[in-house]
Amino acid sequence: MILQSLYRYYNILILPDAPKTEIARFGYSTVGVSFALNISADGNLLDVLPLYDQVQRGKKTVDVPRRMTVPAQVKRAVNVAANFLWDNAVYVLGLSDRDAAYWRRRFDAFRAHNIELLQEADSDAARAVLGFLARYDPEIGQRYPAIEQYRDTLLKGGNLIFLFEGEFVHDDPAIRQIWEDYFQGLDAERMQCLVTGDMAPVERLHPSLKGVRGGQPTGTTLVGFNAKAYESYNRSQGQNSPVSRKASFAYTTALNYLLSDANPNRKFYLGDTTVVYWAETINRAYESVFASILDPAYDEDENTSQQESRRQTEATLGQVAEKVRRVQPIDLDAVLADLGDENPRFFILGLAPNAARVSVRFFISDPFEKIARNIMTHYQDLAIVKEWETQPTYITVRHIIDETISKKSRDREASPLLAGAVFRAILTNTPYPAALFYSLINRIRADMDDAAARISKINYVRASVIKAYLLRKYRYQSQNPFKEILSMALNEESSNPAYLLGRLFAVLEQAQQDAIPNAKATIKDRYFTSACASPASVFPILLRLSQHHISKAEYGYYREGQMQDILNRLDVEQNPIPSRLTLDEQGVFILGYYHQRAARYAKRTKDKAEEVENESD
Repeated sequence: MILQSLYRYYNILILPDAPKTEIARFGYSTVGVSFALNISADGNLLDVLPLYDQVQRGKKTVDVPRRMTVPAQVKRAVNVAANFLWDNAVYVLGLSDRDAAYWRRRFDAFRAHNIELLQEADSDAARAVLGFLARYDPEIGQRYPAIEQYRDTLLKGGNLIFLFEGEFVHDDPAIRQIWEDYFQGLDAERMQCLVTGDMAPVERLHPSLKGVRGGQPTGTTLVGFNAKAYESYNRSQGQNSPVSRKASFAYTTALNYLLSDANPNRKFYLGDTTVVYWAETINRAYESVFASILDPAYDEDENTSQQESRRQTEATLGQVAEKVRRVQPIDLDAVLADLGDENPRFFILGLAPNAARVSVRFFISDPFEKIARNIMTHYQDLAIVKEWETQPTYITVRHIIDETISKKSRDREASPLLAGAVFRAILTNTPYPAALFYSLINRIRADMDDAAARISKINYVRASVIKAYLLRKYRYQSQNPFKEILSMALNEESSNPAYLLGRLFAVLEQAQQDAIPNAKATIKDRYFTSACASPASVFPILLRLSQHHISKAEYGYYREGQMQDILNRLDVEQNPIPSRLTLDEQGVFILGYYHQRAARYAKRTKDKAEEVENESD
């Protein structure tokens, strides 16, 4: 399914009316080239020409290798394998500061591979390169003035190509034909391709992927068999899951494009997972809107070319994506109307490093409208009254996962499996994983309020996630014992014991703050965890303490009235305070506490607004 989807996407990217990209045709790769070796008809090196382009990076203008389409790149890790008519200085010139055996093997491999192919081409350019390879000696060539002046730059890396009579050799028609015939793999075993269904030459080693965070610098593999234990029926490597050379090239080229900076709809990260996404259409607006809705701050690290592409996309959408990033209310129906009636299939793929290969954390495929509506349902389920106006309206995956990590921990990485499970639940509109709820409960138990470290035991995001978790857990069950309290704001009519106890704790805390405004340790620091898990052993103590606080506070009678109202709803004479609360009930306790506390802020805001209005009158 993944390979077929990427194969189809590659065919979309190369359509004539598709937006211009750096996607190479079958048999070619787009790479950065730093220098061209200008050679004569008899193969003499005339000059070394730099091919850098100047690009804007922030406030600076920097030189970067020119992006060029060259014969397809070989798969290389620790093995010695040469590219055709291009490579780095070690292969092309034998230029290296390591021992002679190291560069000699690579230069000889480059020479042999290129001579084997070029001797079949009837072309002056081919004969010029053959002449260069026949007479060039790396030990002498390193002292050529043309090479010597760029020696330090060449040693740092960078690719080289050949230039003959003002034209790049790899663009010569006769040489291109020789290369394309060779790349077709006519000598490879023919089997039925699992992607296309055609009988075609099978790729033995699939091309590498680059851009997966945490993966090996030389590249990683999505499909590969590197031990006898994984082989069957005496089939080695790619023969175990036959994919034709063309399909292998197509899916890896499309995926490398999605992982690269050339893709205007940039990848993002969840824990150790790199996430890419695409729509099965030439209209790039769908990817842009998806990124905008999923994470309003998605473009913080975009480069100049990505930002320009975003602006072009938004121009076609009536600035929909820009409005989302400014956290204005999202009118999904209006967004979908701007996009049109196409509603293409949309794909989200999460990849994580696994030694020399990548593992698939998740792969989600649905019509775009369904995925967009699932994201909006996620926001609606999380909706809860704010304590402060500056808190985010849309709680993203990043906000949620950050709350499962201790802010005092040196290791700030979230659980990779948890991040992937939460993301999958959002996109498929299924219950959030129980591990998310348990992680938040544990963090609430462990954390202490610390303004300096910006730590809040019970905060807006944590309360939102607890509410949404319980809402989704019981949504499709026949009975929902917490339906009336899984609301956005305080429900003063609820008689749920856990919810009322949470409200009561918030009032008791406020009574202490009224009496001792700058207390170093509050009842929340000392008793919240115990009150949440085993309220019967804690609340009698807290109620006795409250009498002392009420007597000291200026408006203690008001807090006493609030407590009495909640106690009347609890009806402790008929229904004693529970000795234990289940985990779900502990979540309800926390929600009641948050709702009661947030109601104070809402009242202060309302009073202040009325005061301002009266003054203006």
